[in-house]
Amino acid sequence: MISTHYEEQFWQNNHLVIGIDEAGRGALAGPVSAAAVIFHPNRIPLGLNDSKLLTANQRSLLAVEITSVALSWSVALVDHNRIDEVNILQATYDAMHQAIDACIRTLGTAQPLHLLVDGNRFRPHQLPHTTIVHGDGLSASIAAASIMAKTSRDAWMTDIDAMYPAYGFARHKGYGTATHRNAILTLGPCSIHRRTFLKKLTSVVQTGEI
Repeated sequence: MISTHYEEQFWQNNHLVIGIDEAGRGALAGPVSAAAVIFHPNRIPLGLNDSKLLTANQRSLLAVEITSVALSWSVALVDHNRIDEVNILQATYDAMHQAIDACIRTLGTAQPLHLLVDGNRFRPHQLPHTTIVHGDGLSASIAAASIMAKTSRDAWMTDIDAMYPAYGFARHKGYGTATHRNAILTLGPCSIHRRTFLKKLTSVVQTGEI
């Protein structure tokens, strides 16, 4: 259940909290995204939840509200080339750190900060952090970050669909649906596919490209 329980212990000590989450780790194509969101304790949007439990329309409406009330927010996308170069976990950490740093730059206050990160692992940042398993369904700040990461990446994948309409990116957002896998097997990978994610699909897709 979403609450500010995890945030309150830091707010009581005059810290602001940065919620951190990612989207797109399991996709076969496109970037991984991460978002960072800072709320004022008295300005928390209603209806926040794990982005996976919300409809696309609910996510879109909440994203608008989050950007309007947050003290600061940022989204970073790390592309498929970096994912293939360093692996998805390290690329996700790259995106998280980029989002955090951008969020800090636009905050405009020297107030102490603490990171709340979804999951059980995190590459240490200069700021102290707490990881929370299933945090996107527990912490308001992390839930907001999950919404921002998801809506931003979905928008990117919808836009790129115009360049590669045969793959259906606007529908499945690069995830491994049956339709997407069949398109890869038929056409080979396009330029935004993650080659390291396709090795188990078939050896054919490692050589072809359109």
